[in-house]
Amino acid sequence: MSLYPRNLSEYVASLGVPHGPDSRVYIVDPENGDDDHFGESWDKPLKTLIAAEDKCVADQHDAVLFIARADADNPAAAIAWDKDYTHLIGVGSPLPGLGNRSRVVLAAATALTPCITFSGNGCIVKNMQFGNEKAAGAAAGVAIITGQRCYFENVFFMVPFATDAASYSVKLSGGENTFKRCTFGQTTALRTAASYGLWVHKGAGDNQRNKFIDCEFLSWASAATHTLVYTDVDIDNEGFSLFFENCLFDNLVSGAGTLTVAIDDNCAVYHQILLRGQGNCFAGVAAVAAPLTYVLKAEQSGTASGLLMATVAE
Repeated sequence: MSLYPRNLSEYVASLGVPHGPDSRVYIVDPENGDDDHFGESWDKPLKTLIAAEDKCVADQHDAVLFIARADADNPAAAIAWDKDYTHLIGVGSPLPGLGNRSRVVLAAATALTPCITFSGNGCIVKNMQFGNEKAAGAAAGVAIITGQRCYFENVFFMVPFATDAASYSVKLSGGENTFKRCTFGQTTALRTAASYGLWVHKGAGDNQRNKFIDCEFLSWASAATHTLVYTDVDIDNEGFSLFFENCLFDNLVSGAGTLTVAIDDNCAVYHQILLRGQGNCFAGVAAVAAPLTYVLKAEQSGTASGLLMATVAE
């Protein structure tokens, strides 16, 4: 007896993914799949995410279900998720930031960057992990996001293994995207250079109004110059804004001690970085942001920023 529901349309809809009359659903199983399969049934899945994305058609809400396994999908080339309104859902235990087993990881020997680029608009991505094991030699990244109005939930962007400066977990230039319960970076790979968890820049998108809800920005750094969130100087559009609601900014201290700053804000024009609610927490950093000029929060007493976490005195 199959462990999976046979009616794929109803199953995808139950996961909160739109499904229309022309929508198709493809299955990826990195251990048991075969890219010669049609991939539209649990017992005849595809092996790689690249093969599944190739079968999808833009603008009809096709979906890819990625089965969690012990082995990851190790693509031979960087993945381009470039079809509008095309969705990707991991099928397995939802482990936010703790090693989700619906995994796509560029192996070190592949020596490419990034692992995946999300340039499609209106895409939904849930319950996935993306990583890049490229070693030192040049900056490496995990994911580039240029798409607009996408929704990411419970997605783990694993920190790159490269020790070079300007390596990143996510480089974001798309606008009006929402990230919910996502994790950027991790505390099991040491950051030894001026690298980034989330790198926000202008790029080809307008990078307006991106929202982060219940997300985690993590690092284990021996270089105080690693930054959890970095906004680039190339952002020159008035009205640029970032929303952080009940997020954790945490550096596991190593060697050099605390990070100089959690949010390194280099945007020169008027903008807002909004810390919404009382649940935003900062640990292992010397300052919330530099400068604090455009960082806004609910009024409260305490330190200059009012948000630095302190050791509890029993």
